[in-house]
Amino acid sequence: MRTSSRLCYAVAFAGLLMQPLPMTPQTDLHQTDLHQEDRQALLKILSAVESAINAQDIEGLIAQMRPDCTVTWWNAEISRGHDDIRAYYRRMVKDEGRIINKYTTLAKLGAHARFVGSGTDVALADGSMEDEFFPIIRGPFKLNSRWSATAAKADGQWKIVNLHLSSNVFTNQLISELTRALWIAGGTGVVVGGLVGWFLGRRRKATA
Repeated sequence: MRTSSRLCYAVAFAGLLMQPLPMTPQTDLHQTDLHQEDRQALLKILSAVESAINAQDIEGLIAQMRPDCTVTWWNAEISRGHDDIRAYYRRMVKDEGRIINKYTTLAKLGAHARFVGSGTDVALADGSMEDEFFPIIRGPFKLNSRWSATAAKADGQWKIVNLHLSSNVFTNQLISELTRALWIAGGTGVVVGGLVGWFLGRRRKATA
């Protein structure tokens, strides 16, 4: 009798385990992304910015930004508004006395954009860049950089309102080149100093 009761309980418990669990947002792999269209629009902006930079097209870059957009550049200089952004780019890349001839990048998104504010009109995003600069006074060099951006939606269109660019100031190609140059200069100084000392020593012996 006890064996029969235990068997009934076991069968009933097994039946409960086999029943499907209620679907929750965490387990629903097909949950609709409420911002899917917005994310696609933001990805198009990222692609357009990358294409404009690689084409040296400052107007194409500015077209993705609101008139009051603020940009913080790699050298920590800040440009506010289209006119400032355009002037900075021309001074660095186009006009006489420019620092570089060309700049190219490969931009990647780090994670899904986050929507803040009312939930639909402001988005925050960040990612990485593989940059290559072509300076006037030296050969090209590459930097691995980071970017972060804030975009706002107005009249159905997303535009960048803030863009921040940065790179590792402690570990990069330029720092590595400077370190090598210092080691070479230091080593050369030691060798030259040793040769001068040896020469002066022989000279003193010769005149003694």
